Amino acid sequence: MAIPLLHTVVTWLLKKRVHDIELFIKYPNEVQRDELMSLLQTAKKTEVGKQYGFADIQQYEGFADRVPIRTYEEIAPMIERSRQGEQNIFWPTPIKWYAKSSGTTNAKSKFIPISNESLEDCHFKGGKDMLSLYFKNNEQSSVLQGKALRLGGSKEIYEENNSYFGDLSAIMIDNLPLWAEMVSAPSQKVSLMSEWETKMKAIVNETIKEDIRSMAGVPSWMLVLLQKVLAETGRESILDVWPNMEVYFHGGVNFMPYKEQYKALMPSDAVHYVELYNASEGFFGVQDQLHSDELLLMLDYGIFYEFIDMKTYGTKNEKVIPLSAVEVGTQYAVIISTNAGLWRYNIGDTIRFTSIVPYRFKITGRTKHFINVFGEELVIENANKALELVCQRHHVQLVDYTAAPIFMEGSEKGGHEWLIEFKAPPKDAAVFAKDLDKRLQALNSDYEAKRYKNMTLMPLKLHVAKPKTFYKWLKQKGKIGGQHKVPRLSNTREYLDELLGGRQM
Repeated sequence: MAIPLLHTVVTWLLKKRVHDIELFIKYPNEVQRDELMSLLQTAKKTEVGKQYGFADIQQYEGFADRVPIRTYEEIAPMIERSRQGEQNIFWPTPIKWYAKSSGTTNAKSKFIPISNESLEDCHFKGGKDMLSLYFKNNEQSSVLQGKALRLGGSKEIYEENNSYFGDLSAIMIDNLPLWAEMVSAPSQKVSLMSEWETKMKAIVNETIKEDIRSMAGVPSWMLVLLQKVLAETGRESILDVWPNMEVYFHGGVNFMPYKEQYKALMPSDAVHYVELYNASEGFFGVQDQLHSDELLLMLDYGIFYEFIDMKTYGTKNEKVIPLSAVEVGTQYAVIISTNAGLWRYNIGDTIRFTSIVPYRFKITGRTKHFINVFGEELVIENANKALELVCQRHHVQLVDYTAAPIFMEGSEKGGHEWLIEFKAPPKDAAVFAKDLDKRLQALNSDYEAKRYKNMTLMPLKLHVAKPKTFYKWLKQKGKIGGQHKVPRLSNTREYLDELLGGRQM
């Protein structure tokens, strides 16, 4: 059979890669220096390379002195020029792919450049290393003797001015090597469907008869799919449908709220859970130990890493440091320079190193307030703007607010729960809540996707707080005045549950 032979060949190739991983673990700072010098040398004749004199930079200090830290908003004009067909702006090889990612302060979506180098040497390499490290920890694994269930976000590819943009997963599926396509399910045709409800049904129909041995995808979406598989088959456990299920590779959102639900769906200690840290901007980390939630920072993907201590982030004392200077236990904002032409780019994520020999870490969140339990990436800018517009429409004034997730339980879907204190409440709180939900979708494409036909998120739930609810809560905590503020958005229910106690009208 073709698949067993493929399993043997691919497994041998993947195991060879482990030696290279061990090398960058042993010589991390040398590998990172080589990555930086290679990036600068490659891009020295680009517009950005000439602007900052890449050809003359011989060491990290020179790079840090010359090139400023950038956010997406600051590089968006260059990316738009690239999307219109200009080349050699920030990377020398032609760029035709752009990963459409979640909203920013000034735009609903951002478009992250994907070069051939970043696709092959970062994104695909990360996927292969995920398997390499899994095989290292499971020498008897037979995952490639069956198929991998893949599930991503929006799959539609859009063509515009001879460039293409879409979800990163769509770009990767469209460029998969033949061997990977052979061991994946559903088919490329189904994977690239754009209408989610139709696609979910098609995935279920295509995969329930397959020998699925591994899964990869965002936990919230995958949970919806698995529940549909059980509903279609009438089975109680996913292992009744796919008895050889071995591992679930997950990333994108915090897995903790979903862990018990997955264990209930797949009640076996033989099923492993492996976390990944990948984003449109790059593939950054892999859980390299089965029984640890720490991630190994991948250092030879054409990415040079820098970090900002969150204690100084955004202040006049802000200091950017290379990997060699990080310390265990400190929370850092992540800055990257990549083989797709992102130079000292602030990706907005925060991590905390748990080890520096090797460099292992945990993802701690975002540099801004957010809710990202379901992959919706709702940020404070979205919330503030939506409230401003909806309050204007309803002729009400806002006093204070906080919001938190409603976690999925069993077959119930998740959502967002808001507690809002008004100077005078709206005439119809239900209509206010509906308008707020619509406005958030208009401002944030990821929230809009998760709210699509209530497939992952239900409409938001609104409580109108009694007068002085937030004031009394802060006073009780001794946090009146000064710099103390109500937490606006949180990935946990800690604050909201404290506030919900005789507080709503």
